[in-house]
Amino acid sequence: MNFVFLSPHFPPNFYRFAARLKQHGVTVLGLADENYDALHPELKGALTEYFRVNDMHNYDELVRALGYLTHRHGKLDRLDSHNEYWLETEAALRTDFNIFGLRLDDMQRIKRKSMMKDVFVRAGVKVARGRVVGNLTDALDLVKETGYPLVAKPDVGVGAASTYKIQTEAELERFFIDKPPFDYLLEEFIQGDIQTFDGLTDMDGNPVFLNSLVYSAGIMETVLADEHVYYYTLRDIPADLEEVGRRVLQTFGVRERFFHFEFFRQAGTGDLCALEVNMRPPGGLTLDMFNYACDVDIYDAWASMVAGDGYPYPEYSHKYYCCYVGRKFRRAYAHSHEDVLGYLAEHVVHHEPISGTFSNALGNYGYLIRSPEMNEIVEMVKYIHE
Repeated sequence: MNFVFLSPHFPPNFYRFAARLKQHGVTVLGLADENYDALHPELKGALTEYFRVNDMHNYDELVRALGYLTHRHGKLDRLDSHNEYWLETEAALRTDFNIFGLRLDDMQRIKRKSMMKDVFVRAGVKVARGRVVGNLTDALDLVKETGYPLVAKPDVGVGAASTYKIQTEAELERFFIDKPPFDYLLEEFIQGDIQTFDGLTDMDGNPVFLNSLVYSAGIMETVLADEHVYYYTLRDIPADLEEVGRRVLQTFGVRERFFHFEFFRQAGTGDLCALEVNMRPPGGLTLDMFNYACDVDIYDAWASMVAGDGYPYPEYSHKYYCCYVGRKFRRAYAHSHEDVLGYLAEHVVHHEPISGTFSNALGNYGYLIRSPEMNEIVEMVKYIHE
């Protein structure tokens, strides 16, 4: 099997995907614009060949690169990066080279938030009231239905980038004066906590690994207020979340992919309201959190399935709560890094600086802590953030 790994060096922890593929006998071919000498040593060791392009946004360069790799190694069986940023590029390349996976005609429903809402509705899942609006008049008509506050977010976008909370008509008018030149979705503001339904499916679309995350605050609020954040894996997925998540999974037809679905657990009612779907692994160190929560190797689980060796953990369980705790350099903390490692000891299973790309949301330094008891997680978070 020939697997083309697009941008295999980013995020930094994703080199493990390539390494595990090689262990399962897959020919791993790297394609990126990074200098070969800058690649992680284990990534270099996993790559049968690396093709460097000058510009990853030059589609003709990518096509020529895949043509060369096909000539050298034969038919390309898979192509992926596990990265939201390259989702459309991957789909175009899969379409042009007849490679298994998401194609161009899948993109609109999984990239445009307005079209996601239509799929959620077909799956019988509650959604926030709202729509794409092109001008102030349309927006004011929407306000008659929803009231304030509103959330304005790019119809196609990743995370909380260029997202705004609008609380008055004056702010709405200002938004349309300064609005970036692309489609915006305006929705009623939903008060509640974000819960996720994450996992991995096999080639037939059956979920083989499931997980749920709970966030201390929404990513939008974290970025806009420049707050620090924590989030954690649950040991038990709420029954209503799993039931809704499985319906969404089936409606979107996710095959041999990681997925990351976000829902609001509404304050007061406890109802679930769909936020968005992401056809990729959750970001940051979350895959490593899966590993520490369940004592598995999710990178290897994915590689094993892709290679045709089956899913290796049919009896996995969430043995621990695993929590990501971020710190920001601009804040002064009561306890030093050395204090944290000494006091929390074996509960700190991993820690590392966070790339500038993710630091607005996740902080400049991240700790992974775990415990079978949620009250211990809460106390450790307080200690780190104090």
